[in-house]
Amino acid sequence: MSTFGVVLVTVSSREEALSLADHLVNESLAACVNFFPIHSVYSWQGTIRHDDEWQMVIKTNLDYFNLLVARVKELHSYEVPEVIALNIAQGSKPYLDWLAEQTTFR
Repeated sequence: MSTFGVVLVTVSSREEALSLADHLVNESLAACVNFFPIHSVYSWQGTIRHDDEWQMVIKTNLDYFNLLVARVKELHSYEVPEVIALNIAQGSKPYLDWLAEQTTFR
């Protein structure tokens, strides 16, 4: 049985989020991707940074997590992109069936 999850990825712009989402859905590594603007405060190379970014919420089959990570690293503009997976503990059967159908790796 597949393990479904939500993967969080932060990117620098709406355009980058859209491009990455298109790749992941087209390649069946994601069933659906939502993204929205956020403001991030973080430490990078010894400096506190304040940046406007876009948070991506990627619904996927975590059986393909390593492939998804590799693709994100390949396409992402950051040196160290955020790629964090959270398990979906429960979900409606029709939605999870759809998610499974959309993420059947081709």
